[in-house]
Amino acid sequence: MSSENNFSSNGLWLIGIGPGNPDLLTLGAVEAINSCKHVFMEGYTAHLSKEYLEEFQIKFGNWEILMRSSIENPEKLLELASNESVALLVIGDVLQATTHIDLILRCEKLQIPTNIVHGISITTLIGEVGLQAYRFGRQTTIPYPYKDYLPTSPLEIILSNKINNLHTLLLLDLDPTGMGEEKPRPMTPEIAIDTLNKMSQKYVDEGTPMIDSLLSWDAVLCSNLGTKNQEIKYSSLETLSSIESDGMHCLIVPSEPHQMELLALNRCSIE
Repeated sequence: MSSENNFSSNGLWLIGIGPGNPDLLTLGAVEAINSCKHVFMEGYTAHLSKEYLEEFQIKFGNWEILMRSSIENPEKLLELASNESVALLVIGDVLQATTHIDLILRCEKLQIPTNIVHGISITTLIGEVGLQAYRFGRQTTIPYPYKDYLPTSPLEIILSNKINNLHTLLLLDLDPTGMGEEKPRPMTPEIAIDTLNKMSQKYVDEGTPMIDSLLSWDAVLCSNLGTKNQEIKYSSLETLSSIESDGMHCLIVPSEPHQMELLALNRCSIE
C-alpha cells in the first residue's frame, strides 16, 4: 500500500467518510476526495441520509454509486484505477467489511497502488454509550427474514457472549433482498427486535430452552450515531421495539454492567 498522495498518478484511494457528517471527515479524506479524478461511493453496506448526501454533493460534487456487483466484481473499477486516480468512498471505516480487503488484495496482484484513508467506525461511536470497549464480545448482524429462512446464529452469539459476561453489538440489516443491488432500507427497531424474538421462539421449538423472555432483556438502541440526529436509549427490548425512528440503528445487548457502566447506561434510560 502506498503512503504518498500522488493524485496525478494511477491508484485506488479507499476513503472512510465516517457516519456521514461531512464535518467529521479527516483532512486526508477531504484532500483525497477533492484530488482524485474519479469519485465513487460504495452504496450497499451502509446508508447516507438525504440531508448528508446533499451536503456531500454541495461540498464535493456528484459521484457514481456502486452497488454490490460492481464491488465484488470490480474489473471496471480496477481498470480505471490502473490508469487514473480513483476514490471509493465508504461510510464508516474502509476496513470494516471484507469486500474492501478483497479490493486491496486484487490491487496488489495487479500492481495498482492502494491508499487507505480511515474514517470513524461504528465500533468507535458506540463508546458514547459508556460501555467499556474491552468487554465487547463477537458482534453480529440481524438479517431481514427471507421467506422461511430464519437463522438463529445471531441469538447464539448473544447467548455465548452473555455466558462470558461480554456485551454484544448487533448491526441491523439494510437489504431485504440480500442481493445488495437496491437502495438500502435500514431495518427499524421494531423489525429487528421482532426478528430476534422469532429466533428465540425457533430456538425453543428446536428443543433449547431460554432462561428468560428475550423481550425482557435490557438493551441499548443507538440511532444515527455521529450525526445531528443521534439518539441513545436504554430499556427493555420490548420497550425499545415500540420506538419509531428513521435512519441507521444498531442494538447493544449488555452483559452484567460494572458500576460505572451502569451509571452511564442510566443517563439514557427510558420507561
